[in-house]
Amino acid sequence: MSESHYTAGPERPDLQKAVQEFVDAGFAGIQLRVHDERGEWTGSAGVLELGGSDKPPTDGRFWVGSSTKTFTAALVLHLVSDGVLALDAPVADHLPEFGLDERITVRMLLQHTSGLPSYTGDLGPDGTFVPGIPAVGKPWVDNRFHTYRPEELVRFALAEPARFEPGTDQSYSNTNYTLALLLIEKAGGHSYAEQMQQRILEPLGLRDTVVPGDSPELPEPHAHGYCRYEDAGEWKVVDVTRQNLSLLAGAGDMISTTRDLHTFFSALLGGRLLPAPLLAEMRTPHGMLNYGLGLFVQDLGPDCGGTTIVHHNGGAPGGYGALMISTPDGSRTLTAGLTTGDAAIDPAQVFPQALDKLIKAVFCNDRVKD
Repeated sequence: MSESHYTAGPERPDLQKAVQEFVDAGFAGIQLRVHDERGEWTGSAGVLELGGSDKPPTDGRFWVGSSTKTFTAALVLHLVSDGVLALDAPVADHLPEFGLDERITVRMLLQHTSGLPSYTGDLGPDGTFVPGIPAVGKPWVDNRFHTYRPEELVRFALAEPARFEPGTDQSYSNTNYTLALLLIEKAGGHSYAEQMQQRILEPLGLRDTVVPGDSPELPEPHAHGYCRYEDAGEWKVVDVTRQNLSLLAGAGDMISTTRDLHTFFSALLGGRLLPAPLLAEMRTPHGMLNYGLGLFVQDLGPDCGGTTIVHHNGGAPGGYGALMISTPDGSRTLTAGLTTGDAAIDPAQVFPQALDKLIKAVFCNDRVKD
């Protein structure tokens, strides 16, 4: 059963059921926070740690994975609003040491249209995955405390051929956002972590959000995350709560809570971080990914009364996932932290169905007329 805490509004059995779906599908635990016109609802299901009975804390920290990209995009656009960067200027003007194609602009990094391959691997022309720096399975588990420098990650990617001519296609690539980190540091004159703290975290009071650098520590309280992998024909499960995510600098390395993700996303989308024209650019979908600048834009279709959501969910290489979903104006948000355990599941297979039910419970149930 799930454990729920109500801070406003009536009971929400639909949300409680949707939370439990993730555990029933094989996830170890989930904590959820929903803000809408009925108030705030928080709940959790599953376990804090394998072998225990305690529920995940609803104020727990977790590795947010690629939800980091929205923070990075917002930081880049903050520098654009200050006139320090220009969206359509060549990245090479600021980072000449990489020999980048002069046609690659700041905008192309943020909307994944640069053509740069991802240092964590890409899908090949035939649809099979071509690995890069290990980010899954035993190779990642064995290497999970290694420290990478952002420049090293970028150079690894640049050793591979471009996937397409800049601006002609779209391909999701962690390299774009690690380059964005370096761009922030060069243009802003201070470290990425310092500028994130000064421009976003402190003004919004995000005290539980961390840019960890090469630290593997996840502050308490937190649920434990696990990686299940095959080793010489045997399946093993290892606690990977501690992991060094310098592997995903600027692209997937941050730590946060459901409360801080809500505060950030509602402030960003509500116009409290960026001027209206730049926020509009962020929310304008582009290409086959329907990706703006650090945001996916998704139409939920007629079954949901024509509702549109914006989101950037994330998954750390081992054990953790994050949900950060909202209406485009930030008035209704869903934020969550997930952990995987020892169940023999492929999250990519079971996750979409559970997520679809949760999204419908939050964004659709009162949007469709009988």
